Amino acid sequence: MTASTCCRPRSPAAGPLEDEDVLTEILLRLPPQPSSLPRASAVCKRWLSLISDPRFFRRFRLHHRRNPPLLGFFDTYSGLTFQPTLDAPNRVPPGRFSLQRDDSDIVITLGCRHGLVLMLYRNRNQVRVWDPVTCDNHRIGIPAPFDVKDTVINGAVLRATGDVHHFQVVLVVAGDEDELPRRVLACVYSSETGVWGNLISTPISPFSQKASLTMAYMSILSAIVVACAPAVLVGDSLYWTLVGDYAGILEFDLERQTLAVIQVPAGMIEEGDELTVMRAEGGGLGFLFVSKSDCTAQLWMLNKDYNAVLSWVLGRTIELDKLFSLKSRMERDSLAMLGFAEYSNVVLLSTRAGLFMVQLESLQFKKLPQAEVLSSRHPFESVYTAGNSMPLHSYNAGITKPGYFLMIA
Repeated sequence: MTASTCCRPRSPAAGPLEDEDVLTEILLRLPPQPSSLPRASAVCKRWLSLISDPRFFRRFRLHHRRNPPLLGFFDTYSGLTFQPTLDAPNRVPPGRFSLQRDDSDIVITLGCRHGLVLMLYRNRNQVRVWDPVTCDNHRIGIPAPFDVKDTVINGAVLRATGDVHHFQVVLVVAGDEDELPRRVLACVYSSETGVWGNLISTPISPFSQKASLTMAYMSILSAIVVACAPAVLVGDSLYWTLVGDYAGILEFDLERQTLAVIQVPAGMIEEGDELTVMRAEGGGLGFLFVSKSDCTAQLWMLNKDYNAVLSWVLGRTIELDKLFSLKSRMERDSLAMLGFAEYSNVVLLSTRAGLFMVQLESLQFKKLPQAEVLSSRHPFESVYTAGNSMPLHSYNAGITKPGYFLMIA
């Protein structure tokens, strides 16, 4: 210990908030609601100075990346329409998350994760990764095997743990239906290397059951294998729902870079029923099954016994007709599952009585404005602060152009 350190005067009355490092750690732990930081910044100039630092906001987003609030939903097919779900003062204006687009573009939202939105531009053979909060944009050409003009394509975007700069895009698609056995293909793009990886594939065989798809592409159901619904991240794997004659779950292991198919309980899916992958209670793989016949939602989980044998186990059953007071048969038959938020554990359900957002643990629900067009939605879970925008970059084919800063006002 140096003499200067020993002799440095300290105020015995100084509290923890006088220490800038301690204060920063306290502010980082504020709830990740859009109004939290603006309210804290109004306390005094010192707090405003700390919170306005772009480095603080990056740390704040990273700190809350595993428990982000559900800000709203992006519609799959109606361009880039954003529907907010929070109430004031945390409500995000719909126009805050918007992108300019050419009228000739056919834009399909494929998924949202870690504050990023993945979109498919069919006419350009490109995908676009967009951060609505920071306005960062990345346009990426699709690899040759994924001919989006003739194939239904799905995908997911994600960041590695602790990484705020780089991301990965995983695309999946069904192979040629004339080839038997039919195969599912996958390919991974890394923003760190700027290139697509090797093509990964696995054969699939038709199952005995058939799931209906209540979204778009009904006319080409026989050609669909990977559903239009977004992927769910469980552990180190991404999962998609398989539909048509191939009803089941597709697993992509991010660490091993392998594909596998997991069957769901035989005979459970009938016409009009819907299934989405979800995190089971306890963190493992599960799925949410919505049955129109008895108007219930069943939460299933994948169990492994002492002999490493996998089996599906039914957890809870939710009586949706009682939850939403659906009295008539017509109201119950109109039930449709439109989206699932993997971090918030919230499902979006449409009925004749309205559009409902249901938290599956508490069963608390909220009625949302009903859309004119019934289509799937992609939950956008992210940390956003009203009035804040971080460094803006425009990325195209590996070229990043620096932009500007907008600080918290």
